Amino acid sequence: MADYTNLLVAERDGIFELVINRPDKRNALNRAVLTELAQAVRELSRPGGPRAGVLTGAGDVAFVAGADIAEMAAMSVAEAKAFADLGHLVCSLIEEAPCPFIAAVNGVALGGGCELALACDFIYASEKARFGQPEVSLGLMPGFGGTQRLARRVGAGVARELIYTGEPLLAQDALAKGLVNAVVPPAELRDRALAVATKIASKAPLAIAASKRVLLRGTETDLTTGNELEAQAFAGLFGSDDRSEGIKAFLEKRAPTFHGR
Repeated sequence: MADYTNLLVAERDGIFELVINRPDKRNALNRAVLTELAQAVRELSRPGGPRAGVLTGAGDVAFVAGADIAEMAAMSVAEAKAFADLGHLVCSLIEEAPCPFIAAVNGVALGGGCELALACDFIYASEKARFGQPEVSLGLMPGFGGTQRLARRVGAGVARELIYTGEPLLAQDALAKGLVNAVVPPAELRDRALAVATKIASKAPLAIAASKRVLLRGTETDLTTGNELEAQAFAGLFGSDDRSEGIKAFLEKRAPTFHGR
């Protein structure tokens, strides 16, 4: 892996851990952080790369407190558009990566931090976590996909309320509204997320990647088209060595060994 100024990246046993490392700024997203995130996600998505992993923030105060307000203060309209495009790029790279990303939200996930978590496949939250899109309090609105992914995750009515009021959600409220998958004690968050990543990494990577792709594309179309995407992807896996290994291992009553081909 490349050396990063604002990130910590580790790979082992088929899983990765990607940590946004600006604890003095509550891991706020500036252009440098987003540029490094784009590079790291591309590298983690390489053929033969890790099969699943965890995205989190350094420290126990913030996952990502939001975009870097000090940097945004001096932006022109054109610079703001470029900044939004960069944030959208990072979120799209995470969303479209073949390997699942689990967001481990250890503190506040506000603004761009909430949007970054929403781009992940699912979210585990510390009991101390808070989620929100408070941009309207700054005379702004979500700029990294919040108006779109939040509505798709929790429904349009809840998304409107959160975006229009700017009020944050506590972890248990986020769980009740379907924003997060589980809430755990802070000391257990990292282990829980890594354990699930490890379990996913033990499954057939081509099947995981195909499932992720169809889940993403299927939500953007009608049911009939989505079902056809699923059928095509299902059939395509029958040409893989992993499918042969999985069925053979099942019949032989042993654990399969998948190689992603």
